[in-house]
Amino acid sequence: MTDTGWQAVVIGSSSGGLAALTTIAAMLPADFHLPVAIVQHRQEEDATGYLPTLLEHRCVLPVREAMDKEPLVPGTITLAPPGYHLLIERSGTYSLSVDAPVNFARPAIDVLFESAATAFGAGLLGIILTGANQDGSHGIQKIKAAGGTTIAQDPAEAEADTMPRSAIATAAVDHVLTLHGIGTFLAAAGQPAAARNKNPHPRISPCL
Repeated sequence: MTDTGWQAVVIGSSSGGLAALTTIAAMLPADFHLPVAIVQHRQEEDATGYLPTLLEHRCVLPVREAMDKEPLVPGTITLAPPGYHLLIERSGTYSLSVDAPVNFARPAIDVLFESAATAFGAGLLGIILTGANQDGSHGIQKIKAAGGTTIAQDPAEAEADTMPRSAIATAAVDHVLTLHGIGTFLAAAGQPAAARNKNPHPRISPCL
């Protein structure tokens, strides 16, 4: 476990997720040192690489799509590719699966969250963003039960509020925050303790 207490971040989003993800990613500073894994519901035919390209143009961190059996990399944003579930193994590697859709989605947020909860336990930070279904609610409960920290986007701000409301209804969400609040929380969480003590309010990345 790192000196911040967290080892990894997982984020789930669906309808309205592109805007939400780019807002958060733009706030992560260059010294952010946690690996970030994201499931954004995407159509299988969406193989153009638009989402990673969009995020990469909005933030200072490297962005890529996951490849099977590759290790998690600190300070890197990794996206589930369209048509594949994304899992995190206990060995600290990513795994891709073409198992049946979960909540009508592949990739599914629950699949990532549940596997990450098993791999990292209390070292995991899980975040649910905007979305029009209930994907992620079961996974949020798994993260909380494993001792991890859970966050939901404020439903009043979400483009589609069903997903954050469903997560909050489980009573397994620690913090309900706006996108700006989530970005600020992550920026601080992803800094080493020494840097965090010197700069308790981390500078927001200007690459918007």
